[in-house]
Amino acid sequence: MPLRVNNSIAALNTQRSISRNVNVLNQGLERLSSGLRVNRAKDDASGLVVSEGMRSEIARLGQNVRNAQQGSDLLQVAEGSLQEVNNMIVRLKELANQSATSTVNDRNRESIAAEYNQLISEIDRIAEATMYNSSNLLAGFGNQVSSAASTAVTGSATTGITRISLSAVQAGTFTFSDAAADGALTLGNGAVTQTLNMGTLLDGTVVASGTSVVANFDRLGVQITLAGAGAQGATGDYTDGELDGATIIVEGGTGGSFQVGPTDNYFNRLEVGIPDLRATGTSLNLGGTSLASISSAREAISSIDRATTVVSAARGDLGAVQNRLDYNIAFTEVEIESITASDATIRDADVASEVTSFSRAQILVSASNAMLVQANVQSVSALSLL
Repeated sequence: MPLRVNNSIAALNTQRSISRNVNVLNQGLERLSSGLRVNRAKDDASGLVVSEGMRSEIARLGQNVRNAQQGSDLLQVAEGSLQEVNNMIVRLKELANQSATSTVNDRNRESIAAEYNQLISEIDRIAEATMYNSSNLLAGFGNQVSSAASTAVTGSATTGITRISLSAVQAGTFTFSDAAADGALTLGNGAVTQTLNMGTLLDGTVVASGTSVVANFDRLGVQITLAGAGAQGATGDYTDGELDGATIIVEGGTGGSFQVGPTDNYFNRLEVGIPDLRATGTSLNLGGTSLASISSAREAISSIDRATTVVSAARGDLGAVQNRLDYNIAFTEVEIESITASDATIRDADVASEVTSFSRAQILVSASNAMLVQANVQSVSALSLL
């Protein structure tokens, strides 16, 4: 092997090894100090793309949990007010029954009516004052079924519909297709149509006497309660074919929509509607009742009973949505945990592996430095020949 002075190949080789080992050492320092295996795109280009997508989804899911928690808080504000409204309606019923008996005279009824009217006014005040972040909750919140415009409701004496519940429903007109005696019931809004097989729910072609069934159009977010003859709250009974051509008009309202999922899809939104629950509103309709006479007091009893049913049903709906939000929060938190684990697999540094690599690089840097000294000694030995 020739002995050269101008270029020391051994020294250059050793210098290259030092540079490589120092890079490994610096990379180890960076990963151990940051706790991340991927600190920049060049560390793992494809892994970074996947990780960034996961981090974006985790951030959105975290906000969805907060949205659901705040939605539950909003509903609790409304339900808390309705509890007091319920208490006042119970008192209204007591007063109406007290006024409806002949053991009191008209002068006594004046005093009873004074308290009755004050309670009516207080229910209205509570409904107007129940707010969440400047949104009124009990004077009409979210999308609602128009009782006056929906022929399926106005014709309930024939259709047998006792209740319509909405869940994530856009405003618009929904029309029934209900051919007689075929056991199928179809509902559509022009964009989406769903058909249910009612044969398993009906007793022949009718709803069984004294019972009710629920037709759940889950793709549309509409649930319809159909009553049989003699069922509680029914003014008519449903027979196969009677809903053909009937409509449900859903009117758009302010609020009532909670974003509980990461994408712009209907199933990632939870919508809730709270009707106008003022005592003088169309739902409770207590503004025209009076306890001034024994006959008007007896008429008021029926109106108060209906108001009790409306308020109780509204509270039940709110409780059901709160439970749904709780399940959504639990599901989303599990999803966040799982996606975070996947992101950690891609992005986080394995400390044990990195410490091992770092220690190896430290040893190699020290050894390379020592060998560089030896490589330079070879050139110096050429002086002995001169």
